[in-house]
Formats: sequence, C-alpha cells, structure tokens
Amino acid sequence: MNIRGQTLGIAIVSAIFVFIIGFLTINFFFDEITVFRAAMSCATPAAISDGAKLLCLTAGATVPYWILLILSITIGAIAARSTL
Repeated sequence: MNIRGQTLGIAIVSAIFVFIIGFLTINFFFDEITVFRAAMSCATPAAISDGAKLLCLTAGATVPYWILLILSITIGAIAARSTL
C-alpha cells in the first residue's frame, strides 16, 4: 500500500474543503466592513482622529488578511502531509 499517496490525497481533499469554506465566509465580511466604514466615517479622513484612521485601515485590510490566512492554511496542510 502506498500510505504516502493516500495521506497526500486526504490532505489535498481537506485543503480544498478548507479553501472553499474559507472563501465562502469572505462574502459575510463585505457587508459588515461597509457598515463599519460608514459608521466610523472612514470616507472623510480629515474629520476623524488618528486612532480612527488606523481602525479604518485595519478594517479595510480584513479581507486581504483573510485570503492570506486561507491560502497559508491550505498550503500548510498539503506541505505537512507531503513531508511525512
């Protein structure tokens, strides 16, 4: 039996599952980020404080960070199984 090939196959299937679920959850972030940016008045940076500007930048970076997290988890799951 080829145990390494089987575990790599399971890792790839699991990674695809995590990838799909992760990208499906990104759709829930868009509405919340829009509401947050409207409530914090992020469109007018001259009218808000420096802390609020930083918070607006952090909220705007949520989606790219989430995408990087999903990709790193899926690649890490495949790489961890392929080195056995």
